[in-house]
Amino acid sequence: MGYGAWRHLETKALAEETLQREQRTVPTVRIKSVSPVVEPRPLDLPGTIDAFESATLFARATGYISKRNVDIGSRVHGGDLLATIAAPDLDQQLAQARAQLVQLEAALEQARATEQLARANNERTSRLVVQGWQSQQQGDTDRLSFAAQSAGVRVAAANLEAQKAQVSRLEQLTGFERVTAPFDGVITARQVDAGSLVTADTASGTPLFSIARTNTLRVQAYVPQDAALATKDGSQADITVPELPGRTFHGTIARNANALQAGTRTLLTEVDIDNSDGTLHPGLYCTVRFAVPRTQPVMVVPAEAVIFDERGLSVAVFTDGKLHLRHIELAADNGAQVEVKQGLNAGEYVVLNPPVTITDGMPVNANGANSGTDRKVATQ
Repeated sequence: MGYGAWRHLETKALAEETLQREQRTVPTVRIKSVSPVVEPRPLDLPGTIDAFESATLFARATGYISKRNVDIGSRVHGGDLLATIAAPDLDQQLAQARAQLVQLEAALEQARATEQLARANNERTSRLVVQGWQSQQQGDTDRLSFAAQSAGVRVAAANLEAQKAQVSRLEQLTGFERVTAPFDGVITARQVDAGSLVTADTASGTPLFSIARTNTLRVQAYVPQDAALATKDGSQADITVPELPGRTFHGTIARNANALQAGTRTLLTEVDIDNSDGTLHPGLYCTVRFAVPRTQPVMVVPAEAVIFDERGLSVAVFTDGKLHLRHIELAADNGAQVEVKQGLNAGEYVVLNPPVTITDGMPVNANGANSGTDRKVATQ
């Protein structure tokens, strides 16, 4: 029984000695120097590549496709003939309208001749009435007849102008029998073949082709609110596509919506990129990297230095052989690193992977730390 008590006292003494030794021991930590960063902040956002221009061409003349010159993937220039529509009904309407135009031109000439005769009769009769050789009634008849003929000329002239407008309209419609490319691009869809019946109804017209301009592409991305005000037209942006590893396409911010979307608080931004070699295609998913200017310098520290507890976010700063807990405010969290906007000063040292038992004022030893490099503190 005495031996057991002795063993108990010996174990207790060893435990107390171990506890005191641990309390006297300075923990081993790694620290890293903090330096300010003023370079633009990289911001990677998902984007969609779209054609700079795209259009679906509809039939403006009713008839049959008599000839089709292009297919899906055909590259065309503005003004190239894509297809020809045979519209005999429209051609007959134009021929009839032109014939009526000739009739109205002849009617106008006839009305002018009748007006000249009425003018001569009126002038002659008016002089004879004054001299008393003609009755007043005949004078009124010739005067009013001249006025009627003058009005007839104006009516004939108006009818002629109306018919000219009709002929011009039909000539424009017959011009739509030739379907041409509105701009340089590539045919992305074809809905008709030779012999297809097409209609020119404004509500349910027949789509013929879809064309897209791809020598220049638009990349659309939605910039979050914290970077929207710093996004300026003319700034550079880099585009990468997952299927093209190792390649970066350089573009320029060309335009933005100048208004954030209410639901997402993001700004629609478009980047124009040159695609004269045809490497990229509309519809591709991509990543857009913006260089967002900083309004003030920030301190970048490794994420492993951040302490998160019931008091919020803090770091342990090494000063004069002791560690001091410092509350911080983040500007951005990039995963492996965080950007601190408040709570740290340039040149200070933060602890990496601080021990769980860390307390404010905990003593440590530091020997010859170099700015910007990790080091270990000697253990006593």
